[in-house]
Amino acid sequence: MITGFILRALDGKIIVAIGVLLAIAALVPAVNLLVPPESAFHVPTYAVSLFGKYLCYALLALALDLVWGYCGILSLGHGAFFALGGYAMGMYLMRQIGSRGVYGNPELPDFMVFLNWQKLPWFWYGFDLFPFAMLMVLFVPGLLAFVFGWFAFRSRVNGVYLSIITQAMTYALMLAFFRNDMGFGGNNGLTDYKDILGFSVQSAGTRNVLFAMSAIMLALCLLITSGIVRSKFGKVLVGVRDAESRVRFLGFRVENIKLFTFVVSAMMAGIAGALFVPQVGIINPGEFAPANSIEVVVWTAVGGRGTLIGPIIGAVLVNAGKSFFTGAFPEFWLYALGGLFIAVTLFLPKGIVGTIQHGWNGRKAMKTAADAEKGRDADILPQAAE
Repeated sequence: MITGFILRALDGKIIVAIGVLLAIAALVPAVNLLVPPESAFHVPTYAVSLFGKYLCYALLALALDLVWGYCGILSLGHGAFFALGGYAMGMYLMRQIGSRGVYGNPELPDFMVFLNWQKLPWFWYGFDLFPFAMLMVLFVPGLLAFVFGWFAFRSRVNGVYLSIITQAMTYALMLAFFRNDMGFGGNNGLTDYKDILGFSVQSAGTRNVLFAMSAIMLALCLLITSGIVRSKFGKVLVGVRDAESRVRFLGFRVENIKLFTFVVSAMMAGIAGALFVPQVGIINPGEFAPANSIEVVVWTAVGGRGTLIGPIIGAVLVNAGKSFFTGAFPEFWLYALGGLFIAVTLFLPKGIVGTIQHGWNGRKAMKTAADAEKGRDADILPQAAE
């Protein structure tokens, strides 16, 4: 069964993309650790973490593409799932600090000591164990997506109304996590991490491992999403996107199809957030901001929704451009982002990869038609000669 799923997921483009990601997972750490710093080919450690952040964003964009590009659900709240996965990882990292914090409390994080908390809240129990924390990375975003989707999809909320509700969800979570009495660090969030699995998060070796894990996890999620969309279930997904009423008429439970896809996408976003936090060194309520979720939509649209590979390319290109413009022209970055989205909408409505695929398919169709025309002419000429 698993072998059949993998074979169904792999086509030429996916094989190339996974191969590139696995090569990057090995090459970048090697260039950082083995090439001397004075060499022009050396990749500094800060760049490794920066590239790792881009890969986490790419995974988040891939998660959104699964629900938007193939199921027609424009979620403006995927930043919430990303942030929840990040908080789960941040809670584990905070528990690893122990008595090395500023206040030296072996159990309570520094912000709890500062706020005069007397004991660890019940929802922090278990986060000193890495397997439990990783389970929560999947479970918490998945549970939120399940509860939200259960009510929304069974109420047949669609289109712009669903988008607004998802945005309201992430905004409500942002306001809640800003409160100090929530037990998640309030405005400052969770930071000052020391170790992950006993290894210093600041060391070059750990940062390279985190980068490699980001690339490998992105490749794995790409394989999973490709298997989903290329299966019979994926064809039903596209049917829901293009003609939901007809799919209902054929007897499919559309709300269950949407719910499954939404939950899987939320779990992928949680994984992206968990990989993001140790590489940037902080998680705070700002990650819930609705503007962050809108940016993910921009990345997906720029790369090409409904293409799987497109959102990955879009996320990397847009964030690389953001890093450049915020350093060189910080006051113009938002204008550049808005202009990019308008230009793509007007001139590349299918995104970068979607436009390339459309042009390639058009050329193949023209070539096939030309070959068929030549074949007909070849058949006609001998008959005319007779």
